[in-house]
Amino acid sequence: MTSPILSHTFPNGLVLVAQPMQWLQSAAFSFLVPAGCIHEPAARSGLSSLVCEMTLRGAGPRDNRQFVVDLDNLGVEHHAAVSAARMSYGGATLAENLPAALAIFADVLQRPRLPEEELEACRQTTLQNLRAVEDEPSEKAMIELRRRFYPDPWGRSSLGEQAALEAAGLDEIRAFVSRQFRPQGTILGVAGRVEWEPLKDLVGRLFGGWQPGDDATFEEHAAPGGYLHLPYDSAQTHIGIAYASVPYRHEDYFRAWGAAGALGGGMSSRLFTEVRERRGLCYSVYASYHTLLDRAGVFCYAGSSAQRAQETLDVTLGELVRLARGIESGELDRLKARIKTELVMQQESGFSRASSIAREWYHISRARALEELQGIIDGLTCDDINNYLAANPPGDFTIVTVGPEALRT
Repeated sequence: MTSPILSHTFPNGLVLVAQPMQWLQSAAFSFLVPAGCIHEPAARSGLSSLVCEMTLRGAGPRDNRQFVVDLDNLGVEHHAAVSAARMSYGGATLAENLPAALAIFADVLQRPRLPEEELEACRQTTLQNLRAVEDEPSEKAMIELRRRFYPDPWGRSSLGEQAALEAAGLDEIRAFVSRQFRPQGTILGVAGRVEWEPLKDLVGRLFGGWQPGDDATFEEHAAPGGYLHLPYDSAQTHIGIAYASVPYRHEDYFRAWGAAGALGGGMSSRLFTEVRERRGLCYSVYASYHTLLDRAGVFCYAGSSAQRAQETLDVTLGELVRLARGIESGELDRLKARIKTELVMQQESGFSRASSIAREWYHISRARALEELQGIIDGLTCDDINNYLAANPPGDFTIVTVGPEALRT
């Protein structure tokens, strides 16, 4: 049995959720802050990524250089990223260094310096990330697919747009931080060699003075859907297909997830077997499940030669439609074996667990132990999944292609 997952909500709204893992020598943390790209002004696409870069250029008493040196001296392996709804900061270090590491990130979230002299360097970093997509047409296809599949702003790319990034000013960055960096809605996940009561007291001291702000609002606009072709001079065509599914919090999530896993998860999946192995139509094909808080989708990708792109699209769509007829026991058994391996590996990684319990709290306001998740997976049957598929067959596809010629849909 793994150790229990513990949680506490502080008076200012900050949630701490932790899993002590005393067999590890390390401890890891994951902050989820309600500062994703859905909160950007429409004319400032990519502002959240620019903000994320700026917050890591000095905080509290540390300038940019001292910030990096202090983390290195603690041996903290850290990262930061932006998604639709959240900005995340995470890291892992030796257990005895966790308090000092959390103190540094308490400054990042509450007292970022946002130095003017670092703005242009941060801007160039975000612009380089954006330009890199032009050399990765497969990524370009999936970014545009999400943009067309989800309602705006949920479909936005955190990479932003060049004109918006070039126009963003320091006042807008500071206003975004002031508005979105707030304790209510922020989740801190911790896992590893930690003691619960001292950890809770530490987080209370570091974040207890963080004042709540106003809850942000934004308007949604209907998803474009349909088919879009982006011309690209290449011998290859990149195909993205998406269809609606249920979010993580939905009672049918694991049934829908199981169906998507049989469709495109791993080298024994239907898409890999039929489209790549048997027919040799493409060099890469997969399907992945993506869930937001209140909506979700299955996203499929296939990369093919331009000459065989139309057949690749036709066969892939045929497999999506055929999925409604149900999956077989062998497919489910292989899926369960793969997922159980992943769950076992999580028990050896504090960082993986810290991230997982923070994300799960965001979706369902609690975090399940690995045994509970394994029990859910073990309990899945073909009848469960097939009944779900019969009632919710894949359809109403959103399609994006990137290549020399448009395809028939």
